[in-house]
Amino acid sequence: MSTKLKIGLPKGSLQDSTFELLKKAGWNIKVSARSYYPVVDDPELEIVLIRAQEMARYVESGVLDCGITGSDWVLESGCKIRKVADLVYAKQGLRKVRWVLAALESSKIKSVKDLKGKRIATELVNVTKKYLKTNKVNAKVEFSWGATEAKPPELADAIVELTETGSSLKANKLKIIETVLESNTVVIANQECQQDPFKNEKLKNIILLLKGALVAETKVGLKMNVIKTRVRHILNLLPAMQTPTIAELSNSAWVDVDTVVDEKLVRDLIPKLKKSGARGIVEYPLNKVID
Repeated sequence: MSTKLKIGLPKGSLQDSTFELLKKAGWNIKVSARSYYPVVDDPELEIVLIRAQEMARYVESGVLDCGITGSDWVLESGCKIRKVADLVYAKQGLRKVRWVLAALESSKIKSVKDLKGKRIATELVNVTKKYLKTNKVNAKVEFSWGATEAKPPELADAIVELTETGSSLKANKLKIIETVLESNTVVIANQECQQDPFKNEKLKNIILLLKGALVAETKVGLKMNVIKTRVRHILNLLPAMQTPTIAELSNSAWVDVDTVVDEKLVRDLIPKLKKSGARGIVEYPLNKVID
């Protein structure tokens, strides 16, 4: 039976956010600037840094047991691998990203139908060709090696480019015409990995903790002391994930209330709790929230 899981992590734009997520999940990873083989504090893991664009190919071939990449690159590759989990995070936040069709703001191109006979530059060649075929548009799709936003109008009439916020497109005076594809980070594995009892269990545990770390990104813990006569009123104010924990204090007239809430609610919630009689209110960060 196997005793080590070989996992590919994305090198490039997703690298820092993936390492940070893994740290919150419980794994400390160290990598030198020139190395593709990070050191991790888990003897059951072997990590390889691979470009997200290539991940599915190496997982399919068995070079890697599993990997973290984008659903866009899985689709682009056409590889026969299994998606075992969705992890919705990107370079700049906990959101999906979009591949969009874009052209210069001054361009007369207003829809995909206007691309007939035109040139489109993109890294996502296969998906873009399929998108054009679906829309019954005959256009030339050229692979872009980078700086795709700079291609129009001299090197391309339009582009299909990845965007998270749209700010880079606006900075290059480009307008979004249509969304070609929505994408998010995924965990992929090959059939052999899922059939190996050790590897399959190890991967499931990693996914469990990664998802817990993602949930915790938007949550905080709140605890407070509440006089028993005000407990019901305080509980009505708390948008708890589940029933809050209530514990007796040394002063029998008071209890400790502990719960988890959305971080975005806290700035409005704490003043209400204070006004309603809660005392000793403590907000604390969370690393993982497991349902």
